[in-house]
Amino acid sequence: MKTLTLLASLALSSQLHAVEISDIDNAVNHMAVDQLQTMASESQGYQQAYANYRLAISANVMGDRSTAKAAIDAAQQTLESLNSNQDNSEVLILLAATYGMQIGLDPQTGATYGGKIYQALEQAKQLTPNNPRLLLVKAMNAFNTPAAYGGSKQNSIDLSSKAIELFAEPCDNICWGHAEAYTWRGLAKQELGDSAGAIADWQNAINVDSDYGWANFLLQQNQSLSVKN
Repeated sequence: MKTLTLLASLALSSQLHAVEISDIDNAVNHMAVDQLQTMASESQGYQQAYANYRLAISANVMGDRSTAKAAIDAAQQTLESLNSNQDNSEVLILLAATYGMQIGLDPQTGATYGGKIYQALEQAKQLTPNNPRLLLVKAMNAFNTPAAYGGSKQNSIDLSSKAIELFAEPCDNICWGHAEAYTWRGLAKQELGDSAGAIADWQNAINVDSDYGWANFLLQQNQSLSVKN
């Protein structure tokens, strides 16, 4: 009986670890919310948190705030649990991004999560200062933080640029964010009036990942506006 229980446990563990980061990213590109929900339920640890983080973003874009809130809460709970048991920069970086999403869903939580974002990123910096996702999440934070509280679109551009340089290094494990870095840099350039630079960055995002949904949407949106004008 113990042998059967062990085998069943190992089989379940194998299923739970079957979800890859690339699978999650592919589901996001196609806004496959149902698929993301399945991935979150069939994985654990970092992969589960990442699936829930991406599910929260996708659901929010589609106007389903209740699903977005539930998913981001689940991602936060998983990551905080992981962070209490190990010093892992990838966990800290995704946790900071998750706190940022919490603020995005409810700006009134900025006072609660702003300091947590800074702390998580500083801890991650001590572990892996040249992690491209560290620079990417810093760029996202600089973009979304009001100038009165230290945010800066130019700083977001600078941080995104450093992230893009680091993304050129080989990666074989947790590798998300390359196309996203170009997209955030493009958004920051757009905010500062550099429309041509923004379009170039979104095209670069597509060059990195031809199916990257967000950059494709931004390019199509820009083309539609150009036709109308």
